[in-house]
Amino acid sequence: MKIFFILVFMMIRVVALDQFKPTMQIESNGTVKDMVLHDKKLYIGTDQGMLEVYDIKNNKFTKHIKIPKIKDFMGDLVPARVESIDYNDGRFLLLSDSGEGGYTNIWIHENNITSQIVTPSDKKALVKARFIDKEHILLGYLSNEVSLLDIKTKKELYKVQLSESKFSDFSLNEDKSKAVFSCESGILYVINTKNGKVIKVLQGINLDNVYKVDFKHSKVSGAGQDRKGSIYDIETGKGDFMQGRFLIYATGLSPSAKKVAFAMDEQNNISVYDTNTKVKIALLKGQKSTLNTIIFMDENNLISSSEDHTIMLWKIK
Repeated sequence: MKIFFILVFMMIRVVALDQFKPTMQIESNGTVKDMVLHDKKLYIGTDQGMLEVYDIKNNKFTKHIKIPKIKDFMGDLVPARVESIDYNDGRFLLLSDSGEGGYTNIWIHENNITSQIVTPSDKKALVKARFIDKEHILLGYLSNEVSLLDIKTKKELYKVQLSESKFSDFSLNEDKSKAVFSCESGILYVINTKNGKVIKVLQGINLDNVYKVDFKHSKVSGAGQDRKGSIYDIETGKGDFMQGRFLIYATGLSPSAKKVAFAMDEQNNISVYDTNTKVKIALLKGQKSTLNTIIFMDENNLISSSEDHTIMLWKIK
């Protein structure tokens, strides 16, 4: 009899699961490589050498920043891929490929002027960059090193090797005092952004590459190659996971960290869970290709992008 009631309960959960279609779509100028949200404005980096700003409230693009083309291996001029972007108090950040030896460029755009602060001659193989404040940028190296770059002096205030594994992603907490770094080993490193010191190591859930991480309210989510969507509590160091059916390429936590989203299957659907109970509460269907970014605008509205031109907005209530 107990088994019967358990089966009935599971069936009710499956039937009751809410499924949602996107409420709006935004078409970028190219394949979306990175995306951040600040004050209802969406900042989008694409493979067409551009950072676009989309005003969600007024449903329109308000700014386009284009960087110079680069030479490919044939010597032809092609758009640079803008792999990482950010914004802080009127200052825009763009990290792009250079076409030279695997090294990257970093650009700062302010007052309608674009300046290059990192060039291929600096020999930095970078994957991701984010503002810590208006004058400092946190850098994630392909070699899984973290550094803090002073924009004015163009000097690194520290550079720390986290492990020998290849870097995958990092995410900052709300006040940018901490960041969590992921790599191909599945181990997550929580650092103090002021000095680069490791203050917590999170491990035991993902045993392979963690493609993406998010960090809210002392909770960390990880999108794992081993088909595990991991959740860690930084204060206790303990973790748990939701089992996916495919490689998990993207994740996002709601502002309260009470909800978490993962790309859990090969259909590119987004599964939303209650982080405490691990119960799936919504399924978002409609993404056309491999997801790379999931952002919660608030507890019930999300934004997602994938390896195409289309950004999707969702409402789950």
